[in-house]
Amino acid sequence: MQPTLEHVCDFAIDLTPPRELGECGAGTRRIIPIVGGSVSGPLLNGRILNIGADWQTVHGDGVAVLDARYAVETDDGAVIEVISQGIRHMAPDVAARAAAGEDVPFTDYYMRTAIRLETGHPAYAWVNRALFLASGGKSGRTVRLSIYRID
Repeated sequence: MQPTLEHVCDFAIDLTPPRELGECGAGTRRIIPIVGGSVSGPLLNGRILNIGADWQTVHGDGVAVLDARYAVETDDGAVIEVISQGIRHMAPDVAARAAAGEDVPFTDYYMRTAIRLETGHPAYAWVNRALFLASGGKSGRTVRLSIYRID
């Protein structure tokens, strides 16, 4: 049986500048605070709360391992935890363009995350019984993700 993807919503996640930890054993580490944003789509609507961060490790080959935890508050008051783990990779020339401040199209690099959502709100109990996949990218201080339920 081949899984299908159902579009759930889009996240626009607002970030502050990263806190650089420097070179650690596994790679260059940074913490990027998540301070807000919006959620809109056919199944979820609301806002990203000012709670959480993305704990990144960038390996020598340029692959960034993403490990984010934050929360969404729906328009009707439910709070949903987001646990997002994935990778981002850019070819060296694309990484140089991004480092120079260019707004690089998402199609020029790879960024995917596996997402778990969890809540105690009965209207959204369906999120506890599914896995989600996201694709997107970063534009300035905003990460944009399209979230899909894996059916």
